[in-house]
Amino acid sequence: MRPGAAPAPPWRDRDADEGYGATASPNWRQTNWARELKRIEVDGTPINYVDVGSGDEDPVVLVHGLGGQWQNWLENIPRLAQDRRVLALDLPGFGLTPEPSDGKISIPGYGRCVDAFCKELGLGKVDMVGNSMGGFVAAEVAIQFPERVLRLVLVSAAGITSADSLQTPILTIGRLASAIAMNTTAQDRQLAARPITRHASLALVARHPRLLKADLAYEGFFKGAGKDGFGAALRACLDYDFRDRLPDVKVPTLIVWGEKDAIIPVRDANEFERLISDSRKVVMKDTGHIPMAERPQAFNDVLVDFLAETGSAEDKEPADGESQAA
Repeated sequence: MRPGAAPAPPWRDRDADEGYGATASPNWRQTNWARELKRIEVDGTPINYVDVGSGDEDPVVLVHGLGGQWQNWLENIPRLAQDRRVLALDLPGFGLTPEPSDGKISIPGYGRCVDAFCKELGLGKVDMVGNSMGGFVAAEVAIQFPERVLRLVLVSAAGITSADSLQTPILTIGRLASAIAMNTTAQDRQLAARPITRHASLALVARHPRLLKADLAYEGFFKGAGKDGFGAALRACLDYDFRDRLPDVKVPTLIVWGEKDAIIPVRDANEFERLISDSRKVVMKDTGHIPMAERPQAFNDVLVDFLAETGSAEDKEPADGESQAA
């Protein structure tokens, strides 16, 4: 695995700008999330999800990453729900969704699951947004079911570097050991509450974990750790290579990356942009693997603007030097 940026030491958060870790508007804490939780059976598996908002705009489906859950999108759902229906699900084996009824986890299988989820709810065509492994899955949906996806957003997506990982086992083992350690030990609310343990637990995924609000770190990321599907989903990411099929993605695609992503190198954004013809990228400065939580206000602005566009994504390519956002 080609390494990404080195995680930042805790004292580097003094260099971060005021936008890092600031709560987006509307504030997710003002939503009664328990009231929005729902469950639907998809191919024999009860899928846990939230369903928020309404409006004339196309529905948007949010897909979390490895070790994640629907709460990864807490900072983004309220903004999107101002003018559209927003759905965020727990993939099988994560959050409150059990492993698949057949016990098998794969990226193509997750793609079929997300499409079936949309079909069961009668969503028709949707905009789809995925982070990390969720980006891998969202792109797979766009490939397998081109009639399902209107616009695609890949946020620090897996699928490029991960396809090479097994060729370099020493680097892979070291990096994945770090991810697994976070995923199996960062469970306690008190760990999220203390800045130093928040940093130690999330340094691989966030650039400045101490600047993330403690309740967001706990609800959005700590609570999703240690779920049954983690090992199988990790193997699924490493075993599957869809790079030769990415040119089959024909919908407008936005690629969003953190400049200092320590898990998936930012150079992968360039490869996604090269392989998907109608695409453009935005690289967020001083940001790690979870831009939607690290810089939610800026991320939401970029996302909402893209989803409101008509026509090609490539036609609205930023001018040289404008591809980075604070």
